[in-house]
Amino acid sequence: MYIDKPLRHFMDKLASKSPEPGGGSVAALTGALGAALVSMVANLTLGKEKYKDVQPQIEALLKESEMLRTEMQDLIQKDTEAYGALSEVYKMPKNTDAEKAARNAKMQESLKKACQVPFEIGLKSLEVAKLAQRAADIGNVGAVSDAGVAVLLAQACAQSAALNVKINVNSIKDEIFNKSTWARTQDALKQVAALEKTVMETTYKKMG
Repeated sequence: MYIDKPLRHFMDKLASKSPEPGGGSVAALTGALGAALVSMVANLTLGKEKYKDVQPQIEALLKESEMLRTEMQDLIQKDTEAYGALSEVYKMPKNTDAEKAARNAKMQESLKKACQVPFEIGLKSLEVAKLAQRAADIGNVGAVSDAGVAVLLAQACAQSAALNVKINVNSIKDEIFNKSTWARTQDALKQVAALEKTVMETTYKKMG
């Protein structure tokens, strides 16, 4: 798994002509980094006398951000696996009508699976943005800039995931699936954008 190897290994493979990892994995990594920054803010707030009134909320925030970070880290690998499986379909024979039919059917199945991962990443980016807002609101003001970076990463994650959803739905023939998936993706994008604006305003206000 990429998450268990040196960052340089991931970066080198990303920069190569290998079909994976790609934009979906980068989106998941970006989201994981955002969640990690929320955890950082929480850890810098825990045990501080100045923030004793919000300790229970901070403990809950840390638990949620760490769970989300783990989920995003897992999605880095899931995206590479989904895209790797899709790449194998392109190698299937298409010399006869039967082979073409089998290839097309497998292609549609693999495209949906490849689309599902960035779709999930996009939805989770919204959760990162929500946690960033809580971190900015009640976290250690000395680390409020990190909450701001977290929401910016959530926005980058959401946009990156959406691009990967869109390029897949363009090739999927199931219009019901496409319409539902893209509508929910756009809704998440709107919510993340609104949260980014709010959190950045809070961040700059607290920094003075």
